[in-house]
Formats: sequence, structure tokens, C-alpha cells
Amino acid sequence: MRVTQGMLSNNMLRNLMNSNDKMGKYMDQLNTGKKITRPSDDPVVAMKGMGYRTELVKVEQFQRNTNEVHNWMDNTDAALDKATSALQRIRELAVQASNGTYSEEERVNMSEEVKQLKDHLVDIANTNVNDKYIFNGSQTDTAPVDAEGNVIFDPSEVKIEVSSGTTLKANVNGDDVFGGDPDIFEVIDKFTAKLDGDEAIDEDIDASIEELDTGINNIINSRAELGARMNRLELVENRLGEQEVIATQTMSQNEDIDYAEAITQLITQESLHRAALSAGSKIIQPSLVDFLR
Repeated sequence: MRVTQGMLSNNMLRNLMNSNDKMGKYMDQLNTGKKITRPSDDPVVAMKGMGYRTELVKVEQFQRNTNEVHNWMDNTDAALDKATSALQRIRELAVQASNGTYSEEERVNMSEEVKQLKDHLVDIANTNVNDKYIFNGSQTDTAPVDAEGNVIFDPSEVKIEVSSGTTLKANVNGDDVFGGDPDIFEVIDKFTAKLDGDEAIDEDIDASIEELDTGINNIINSRAELGARMNRLELVENRLGEQEVIATQTMSQNEDIDYAEAITQLITQESLHRAALSAGSKIIQPSLVDFLR
């Protein structure tokens, strides 16, 4: 086959263009830190990257969900702690009032304190966090204890997905804490009436102490159950943290470049390009003008 000067020139130009393309590729990698800048560069890497990124986004969303569950549980636990303290104080007053040594005026003073503690418990039952009543189930826009003192707790559960196929109950049923037959507010009202000397109530104060003990035990049991769920939430958070690290590492291994390797390849390609330019300048046949110099 006859090799012409035109063939040599065209081959040299084509190889120089390929060399330029490779240098451009390595420079793009160093600028972006990624192996590819468009899916057509490597469809396999691009498709895997989409899958890894989707998995990472899911993990990050679950982490946001766990933060929401934490918000519910932490506020609920704090509210139950205050409710326990209030009921224990009412019980202390009931024990004091049961010995019969207090005067009528002192019992009235006790009654006033108990009424204030009841109002405090109503505020706790109506705890509102981020415009959500946390003790009223899914009816988070409605206060369970209204201005007239009517008590209606929605028993539905608030469940939030914290990982694939796993949901956690975020709330505590207000009826388990403040409800019962009678509910804790009725118990306190009866106790207050006894302190005020209401003769229509035949029961003595010892009966109120027993009912208050039941109310305190209800709160303790609810806090214990809530604590168990908080421990499980912590385990889920730890697992999500590990999944996030693994997904990030896998995505990095798939997409990110090795800077040392990319710099070495760029320097090598630059040397090859200069050599090709030098060789090409000798291959191109001199023209008549070169001889007339």
C-alpha cells in the first residue's frame, strides 16, 4: 500500500486530537473530582451512581424521620416527668390532710394549691410542640382538654417510618396517662371537694390517696414503655449512621477519582502529546518556502 504525505498528516492530526481529548478528560476529572462528567462517559458508573445516591437519600430521609420521633419522645418524656412531680406533690398534700390535725383554713389553703397543680396538669395534657398536641393521638390540632374541662383523648397511634419496613410509635396515649375511670382530673376534683368540706362526698381522703397512687403508677408505666421505645430508636439511629457511612464510601469509590493517579496520567499524557508534536513536525514534508529561506 502506498503511503502518501497526506495520509501521514491526517494520521498525525487525528492522533493529536485524541491526545487532546485525553488531556481534556484528565483535566475535567481534576477540576470536578469525579471520574465522569456526563453519563455517556461511562454508563455503568453513571447507573451505579444513581443507585448509590438514591440509597443515600433514603438513609438521610430516615435520619430526618428519627429526629422527628426524637422530638416527640423527648418532649413527651419531659412532660411525663413534670406530671409525675405534680401528682406526687398532690399525694403529699393528701397524706398530710388525712391525719385530721389540720384546721379548716389550712385545708382550704391545701385546696388552693391542689387546684393550681391541677391546672398545671391540664397544661401538661395539652402540651403543644410545633403546633401539635402530643397527647392527643393523630388529632394533633385539637387540645384533649378544652376550656370547659372536657377530657377527650384520641387513642390513635402516631407512627413514623424510621427505616425500610420499620415504623416506630412516636406518641404516648394520653388516656393511658391522664385517663381511666375516673380520670386523674376527676380524682383531683374529688380530693379538692373533700378538702373544701363537701358533705356530699362520703369517701375519706384515704380513697383519694389510692386513686392518686394509681395515677402515678400509670405515668410510671407509660414512661417505662416510652423508655423502651427510645432505646430502640437509638439502635435504629446507630444502624442508619453506619448505613450512611457505607453508602457514602461506596458512592465515592464508584464516582470519585484517585487524585494521585489522575495527576500522573495527566503528566504522562502531556509528555506523550509533546512527543507527538515534536515527531509530527518532522514528518510533515517541508514546502518550497522552507528551501527559499
